[in-house]
Amino acid sequence: MTTYRTVSIDGLDIFYREAGSRNNPTILLLHGFPTSSHMFRNLIPALADKFHLIAPDYPGYGNSSMPTVNEFEYTFDRLAEIVEKFIAAIELKKYSLYVMDYGAPIGYRIAAKYPERVQSLIVQNGNAYEEGLREFWEPIKAYWQERSPENAQKLKYLFTLEATKWQYTNGVHNLEAISPDTWTVDQHFLDRPGNEEIQLALFYSYGSNPPLYPQWQEYFRQYQPPTLIVWGKNDYIFPADGAYPYQRDLKDVEFHLFDTGHFALEEDGDAIANYIDQFLTSRLQSVLT
Repeated sequence: MTTYRTVSIDGLDIFYREAGSRNNPTILLLHGFPTSSHMFRNLIPALADKFHLIAPDYPGYGNSSMPTVNEFEYTFDRLAEIVEKFIAAIELKKYSLYVMDYGAPIGYRIAAKYPERVQSLIVQNGNAYEEGLREFWEPIKAYWQERSPENAQKLKYLFTLEATKWQYTNGVHNLEAISPDTWTVDQHFLDRPGNEEIQLALFYSYGSNPPLYPQWQEYFRQYQPPTLIVWGKNDYIFPADGAYPYQRDLKDVEFHLFDTGHFALEEDGDAIANYIDQFLTSRLQSVLT
């Protein structure tokens, strides 16, 4: 059974989903934009018989607190700090990291800081290489260079229902497999007063991530976490160009591309769950027995 809990971190209510026995290996699930732990709603019960799963919502997302941009510093450094304190508060000692989209720069900050805690990586459309920042990122890169109202205006379409639906439907092979609940739930949270400013702040802060790519790649090379790549190859935001370079730096990589888009779990969740089960069972055998 999945439970729905809240813990106080730096005065903020951080909501999280949890399932499975704490005696089993933990998977910490870090969501992307513009979603929340809701993206893992089906994956969690699919794995809970053998694994302990934890999926938090970041500040400004889902059911966690949403302080204004004047009350909270919406940067990837700060989000990583909140997740780090969340890990300490719920007393996770070791875990596999599932990173997707925004979850990658948050998770890799933590992994590079505490490499001894990370038992493996599961990467789903989460970028750590320059090759993965293609056409979609051009207007966002312009915003990094000049944080002007004009450049911000060019990004605001990404907060509309049409754009949120596009993120779920672009690149999929079976449109009828995608529940409208996905973009409806996400848009509900995006449409809250003040959330647009939060998302713009994080678009700007994303510019702090590429300079850290060499550091994260050095973490991969030095610590060699076993890594499972499960990537929607038709993703326009994080194309498969960003998936292949992981194989340069990591020796133990299991690599799967799926014929789907950004939110690969929506179409291929069962297959991804099976790959995670097999991968972690083989890599963490001593823990599971």
